[in-house]
Amino acid sequence: MAQGHKFQDLEETGEVLVALINSSEPVKLQQVKAEHQALFYKHLETKKIVTQILKDTAQIEESASKRLLDMEEQKKHRQKELENLEEQLQQCTAKSLITDSEIQFLQNELESLRKTEGKLETLQKEVDEDTTEIIPSALYVAQVYYLITKIKWEYDTPANILKGVHYGLDLATPINVDTSTRSRSDISDQLWGFVSTKW
Repeated sequence: MAQGHKFQDLEETGEVLVALINSSEPVKLQQVKAEHQALFYKHLETKKIVTQILKDTAQIEESASKRLLDMEEQKKHRQKELENLEEQLQQCTAKSLITDSEIQFLQNELESLRKTEGKLETLQKEVDEDTTEIIPSALYVAQVYYLITKIKWEYDTPANILKGVHYGLDLATPINVDTSTRSRSDISDQLWGFVSTKW
């Protein structure tokens, strides 16, 4: 439907042109041609102006966008600096509170130590007395165990290692047992195996 209207407009334009040509009015044709050329040049000039305006607008928009991005970046940077300063302030405040708390704690500890100093001296005396009585007793028990088992133990070993030497009638047998890898009953059986049943 639209194409039909365009064809009809084109046909009417053609008829007008044919009528102008047939009228043999060169002056009128020259006038129409001059008006057409003026309109064409006006169109070109307007197109140049509009194109320049569009270019200038695009440059202004690009410049404004760049400035906006720069401002956003500066804003983020300032926000980050502000957050860092706030964090440092909180840390300093926390350290100050911790320091005050530590001073109070140390003062309390010092007071407590002063109060218990006499008790410690008393306890030290009691320990000295107990040591005087218990150590000889412990040495006696160790000697009895050695006489029965003939095993001499090493005491400077890790907690999970049993180390020593069994002194048999003809042979000294080293003992090195890792208690973390064997059951207590297995270890007990092995150790009792060294003990002679002959009394």
